[in-house]
Amino acid sequence: MSPARTPCVALRSLAAIIGGWAFSWGFVACGTAALAGLGVEFHDAEISLLMLGLLVFLGVFLWSFAARSVSRVFAVLVGGALFFNGAAVLLQRAILS
Repeated sequence: MSPARTPCVALRSLAAIIGGWAFSWGFVACGTAALAGLGVEFHDAEISLLMLGLLVFLGVFLWSFAARSVSRVFAVLVGGALFFNGAAVLLQRAILS
């Protein structure tokens, strides 16, 4: 591997691990809040979404290395994480009020 490619691989690794975790965590939080709001028992919704979240993390992790643009990877992961976490907060507030 050439030294010029090392920062690109490091950025993709950072995006895959940290960004993938934030994206998956937001997905699980949003999905759990949505299912709990629809009447599914909380722990059933939580366990189901945690299992699905592992597959989402795997998909996002692999996509982070397969995508052509590192900036697109960061944009999708940060944007998705902000969207899912924001939606989860709004859903939880709506459920509790």
